[in-house]
Amino acid sequence: MDLKQMRYFLAVAEERNFTRAAERLHMAQPPLTRQIQALEEDIGAALFVRTARGVVLTEAGEALLAEVPNLLALAQRAKEQAVLASEGQTGRLDVGVFGSGVLDVIPRILARFHAERPEVRIVLHNLTKHEQLQALRERRISVGFNRLIPAEDDLVVEPVLRESMMVALPAHHALAKKSEITITDLSDCPMILYPRLPIAGLAQHVIQAFNREKSILRVEQDVEDILTAVALVAGGFGACITVASTASLRLPGVVYRPLVSKHLREIELSCLYRKTDPSPVLTAFVAVVRDYASKAKLAPQR
Repeated sequence: MDLKQMRYFLAVAEERNFTRAAERLHMAQPPLTRQIQALEEDIGAALFVRTARGVVLTEAGEALLAEVPNLLALAQRAKEQAVLASEGQTGRLDVGVFGSGVLDVIPRILARFHAERPEVRIVLHNLTKHEQLQALRERRISVGFNRLIPAEDDLVVEPVLRESMMVALPAHHALAKKSEITITDLSDCPMILYPRLPIAGLAQHVIQAFNREKSILRVEQDVEDILTAVALVAGGFGACITVASTASLRLPGVVYRPLVSKHLREIELSCLYRKTDPSPVLTAFVAVVRDYASKAKLAPQR
């Protein structure tokens, strides 16, 4: 049995007449008769009894008629789902995210993609830069977001936007009275640093900036994520250099001031994915990222 034979059978069963069924199917009657005969041979039972007026279904024909519409509907749904999947309208997108990236930009991009393709399931994975690179190569995620990505032969790294640097300060800190903060202002002040990982990140850039500007970096706490860093700032443990999107964390007792530095001005957020990934869902998602990035360049820095 095949789907074509199922459609032929359904037409004859509903019309109860080979001639009318052939007209409905836009085909000649002899080929239709041959197809039904082939179907009966395949099943091993007669499906119709020929009469002067047309045909009558046998018990085997009645049993088959009860199932065929469902089979054809399932086949049509399978075809439609396959088409949607080929267009990136359905499926799953595994996204690697990190720290401060989930505070502003990444949720905006994900929300825009979800609005365009609500049938795609989005699954987030909180991973460090090193873990994202590994997960991409092991195909556990399709795309990642991170900063300061090293060049990789097998990956595409596309910039999303550049964020200005900020200083998170306890509200009662002496520097909180200033409208902007310099590295020199922070010399020998208790600082909260995050995170020091094998692949260079923001912590290494902060250290380099202090060294280049001949200022003393006094690390009070090393933490693993931005939320912990800002929570410690709120607790009065020290200041923290971070990116502008972190200011969306409105913890009581924390104020944010722009950082003015020759060596630490902006930092780039990038999207990364495999060069050889043919996924239509990924292609659609990257298009959304690129559209967001093109508009972000035109928008004023907050």
